[in-house]
Amino acid sequence: MDSIVLGLFTFLLFLYYLMRKLRAPTLQAPQPRGAWPIIGHLQVISAGSNGLPHLNLANLADKYGPIFTLRIGIRNVLVVSNSEITKEIFTTNDSSVIFRPALVSAKLMGYNYAFFPFTPAGTSYWRETRKISNSELLSNQRLELRKHIRNQEIEFSIKALYQSWKGGRKIVEMKQWFSDLNMNALLRMIIGEKYFGGGGDESEGRRFQAGVTVLFQYLGTLVLRDAVPYLGWMDIGGHEKIMKRTFKELDDVLEKWLQQHKQKGNLLGETTDENDFMDAMISILDGKCIEGYDADTINKATCLSMIAGNETVTVALTWALSLLLNNQQVLKKAQEELEKYVGKERLVNDTDIHNLVYLQAIVKETLRLHPPAIIPGPRQFTQDCTISGYHVPKGTWLMINLWKIHRDPNVWPVPMDFKPERFLTSHKDIDVRGHNFELLPFGGGRRACPAISFGLQMMHLTLANLLHAFEISSPTNAPVDMSAGVGLTNMKTTPLEVLISPRLPPYCYE
Repeated sequence: MDSIVLGLFTFLLFLYYLMRKLRAPTLQAPQPRGAWPIIGHLQVISAGSNGLPHLNLANLADKYGPIFTLRIGIRNVLVVSNSEITKEIFTTNDSSVIFRPALVSAKLMGYNYAFFPFTPAGTSYWRETRKISNSELLSNQRLELRKHIRNQEIEFSIKALYQSWKGGRKIVEMKQWFSDLNMNALLRMIIGEKYFGGGGDESEGRRFQAGVTVLFQYLGTLVLRDAVPYLGWMDIGGHEKIMKRTFKELDDVLEKWLQQHKQKGNLLGETTDENDFMDAMISILDGKCIEGYDADTINKATCLSMIAGNETVTVALTWALSLLLNNQQVLKKAQEELEKYVGKERLVNDTDIHNLVYLQAIVKETLRLHPPAIIPGPRQFTQDCTISGYHVPKGTWLMINLWKIHRDPNVWPVPMDFKPERFLTSHKDIDVRGHNFELLPFGGGRRACPAISFGLQMMHLTLANLLHAFEISSPTNAPVDMSAGVGLTNMKTTPLEVLISPRLPPYCYE
């Protein structure tokens, strides 16, 4: 009798698994040819004379469609190049893709994944650090309380630029100028002092600034250990060695700042408007640990996460000015709008921005053509999903190719052209905050960039003041080189040198 019952149970169990297998979607997204043993399609992504992954992935999308699968070492990677599929992922399946894969760069340079943009989501650590960052630095209320900092730093930089002008015209390298300005504003909010143009040790600031650039380069680069963990010990190219060295340089500075803040003795048990972000973190954490991370590690990692936002704003402003120099009629129209709503008797302030609709359209069009991260940091599916009719197994990585989405001719007529006017007419209702999946410069879903408001405020006010205060042109009258580099941020590879001369009366710069 027992054997009959056992046999019946085994038969029913077999039928159950058979029915599940028959019901489960088995259609897999197409996989391109050309995978090599061990490394898979890794060489396909970086192939070609330019070696730019987003262009290679775009070419594969033209051949295999807007959704396909690559094999990178032992990893399966779903690549999406279409706004409708992206919407399906970041709405219906968003809870399945808030997880970040355990990249080597985030471990070695991000305090063993305490760097919250790349820490696994859904954990108490991720929720707590994101909550603190929003409430103490990135919320609209906090940004309003600290708006005097960005206003002062923009005004200071504009006036310093004028003071360096000796009559005639002056050549300025704008990538560095934008980076110094944004870094100063962020550092004042986070640690209470700035490094460039007065304040802290400028040489230390330069080293830290360079370290942040390396951090972002590697956060957007897959090294051998990411693809084939058992071969990671080889460290081909010495990338892990560079990451460890750079992290130590960053941590040394962050540790110095943290100890200085502790020594201030300004721990009141609660934050005040005068306290900076590091002060607030010390007070809130109060020595406690979260998921194995001690308070000091959490503080340094979270502050680094916030300071690293400098790269995003710098990238966007550099591309905006490059595009304007290559499209003089747009630059002239922007300056005409500034003269209409601001006049020529003062610099631009925050209250002017809502009137400058053409300037806002310029920023949107810049973010469409040159999003700060062309391929945002990868996500990882935490459960089996069906995406666009294809079965995607748990553990699959996700890559979204924004370069391809932002240039879809079915959404964006003449997609390669710089046309800010489209955001005043046919696309006026599309914004950049992650609600419209045709335009996702800051990512989408719950893992979107939390610093969107700060980034837009800095972009709008900095660009408006620069265009209003100075005549700007190329030193050679040749088109600006628009070559982009490799890394998490889409930085222009060559310097952006411009000639400037004042547009306003001298007393505006006093």
